[in-house]
Amino acid sequence: MTPVKEPQSALDAQVIAWRRHLHQHPELSFQEHETANYVEAQLRQMKGLSITRPTPTSVLAVLRGQAGTGRTVLLRADMDALPIQENTEFDFASTNDGVMHACGHDGHTAMLLGAAQVLTERQAELRGEIRFIFQHAEELFPGGGQQVVDAGVMDGVDVAVGTHLFSPIPVGLVALKSGALMAAPDTFEVTVVGKGGHGAMPHETVDPIVIACHVVTAMQSIVSRQRDPLEPAVVSVTTIHAGTAHNVIPNTAVLTGTVRTFDPALREQIPQQMERLVRGVTEGFGASYEFRYEQGYRATVNDPAVTEVLRDVVRDTVGADALVEAQPTMGGEDFSAYLTRAPGTFIFIGARNEAAGITAPHHHPNFAIDESALAIGVKVLVGAALRLSTGA
Repeated sequence: MTPVKEPQSALDAQVIAWRRHLHQHPELSFQEHETANYVEAQLRQMKGLSITRPTPTSVLAVLRGQAGTGRTVLLRADMDALPIQENTEFDFASTNDGVMHACGHDGHTAMLLGAAQVLTERQAELRGEIRFIFQHAEELFPGGGQQVVDAGVMDGVDVAVGTHLFSPIPVGLVALKSGALMAAPDTFEVTVVGKGGHGAMPHETVDPIVIACHVVTAMQSIVSRQRDPLEPAVVSVTTIHAGTAHNVIPNTAVLTGTVRTFDPALREQIPQQMERLVRGVTEGFGASYEFRYEQGYRATVNDPAVTEVLRDVVRDTVGADALVEAQPTMGGEDFSAYLTRAPGTFIFIGARNEAAGITAPHHHPNFAIDESALAIGVKVLVGAALRLSTGA
């Protein structure tokens, strides 16, 4: 894989250097101590910033414009990595065994540092206030987004903007969409409680494995038969744990998985439908069950007015040909926490380059980005801050 085109400016080179350092030293959610220290150190080399730590592993920098009053705009980047063993051959590959920036958060952090660098140099022409939040723990519920919101980073904010380097989209393109963009990611656990025994005498048992298989099959009817086919939803059983030996029928089988929805009403209905099916199947076989359901992040819903402003920003800073319509995804994002306090938009920055072999999906050991996407992200963030802070 070829990770990058030759940098076009000193800023481009610096952003790439920041990204590569972060990629080489990834940290898991809620453990981003060295990452936060590194980000703070870079910010302290820039003039005009007020820097605080809303939580032990997040960093907030505030820049107040000198050109008059305006709106307060928050720009957000996430910083955490994933528990994945990297399988690339980059000379800046992860040095932390079993931990990898496999989702692009290293790039998000570098892009926001680049935007901070540019905007501090343009403070004299800036109106209002820009807040740069380097957020911890996007990947792990309950997430860092809600924590920093609770710590006050959104107090007084008029509009929020977040970006995500996105491997399905070719580099050079920027994708925007009004309305629902990313789903609410919930989790569930079902324990089927049967009666174990000898594998050669199943008639003396209540086999939880057989029952669990029926539960999995029944759950498929929720999406296929119990909801409006025009309303997106996902119900996925992703793990099944049962048994210890080839000749022993266990007492229990445990299923876990995820539910993804956009509509808040449907989000409330699905767990009720799930438990009703689990109850019916287990009772029919003479077993019992335990059902646990946890709501994750809210759906990420972009504000139409802010999104239109960002469309103009992309046209002006990257080019009209770069702007494309984003397709909703059932992936989740805790940027939604910011949107409970102010309108905003979440933006996809294309990072795929098939000619260079940069095609691996997010959360994959071979994940990579075309680093020329970083310069595009910086331009969009800077343009968003300048345009939105004036009230345009």
